[in-house]
Amino acid sequence: MVSDKKVRIAVLVSGGGTNLQALIDSQKSGVIKSGEIVLVLSNKADAYSLERARNAGIPAVAVTKAEFGADFENKIIKTLEENNIDLIVLAGFMCILSKDFTDRYKNRIINIHPSLIPAFCGEGFYGLRVHRAALEKGVKVSGATVHFVNEIPDGGEIIMQKAVEVMEGDTPETLSARILENAEWKILPLSTELVCEKILNNQI
Repeated sequence: MVSDKKVRIAVLVSGGGTNLQALIDSQKSGVIKSGEIVLVLSNKADAYSLERARNAGIPAVAVTKAEFGADFENKIIKTLEENNIDLIVLAGFMCILSKDFTDRYKNRIINIHPSLIPAFCGEGFYGLRVHRAALEKGVKVSGATVHFVNEIPDGGEIIMQKAVEVMEGDTPETLSARILENAEWKILPLSTELVCEKILNNQI
């Protein structure tokens, strides 16, 4: 149930949280206006993302497999329900979610992936591995994709893509940095706003 005419967003993270920061900044600047980040959840207790959230005054919690084991997903669901979450944004969340989880939140989970899907995606393709594979293949263009999440890794419907040129002499690290800055930090907030708007208008 959407309340106060703003979609309640939870951002799920695992690491440093630069995409989370892009979302926070976009909320402040008004790019994201149909939704509000009300929760940041990490599967790693020491993730710097949690610090970023707290610095922005957003409630932040860690739910780890080490602590919850087989109840890991159930604990996440419980936390989301307690916070009346309408939309889940995966921003560098390094866990594959089960079919039960993704079915429960159909068209309510979006993810950012650092390539132009269907290239260099699916199981095993995450982080620098994606950029290494792109460079090994010799592609001239890479980029980022925001998509809905289903039970197939990187398999859901595409929401937005942005291409980024691959430069001569690129390393996985330099390509990653360019794609973050020129694609991920731009299309994740834009996609989040687009989906929030559709939720508010009962279009999905």
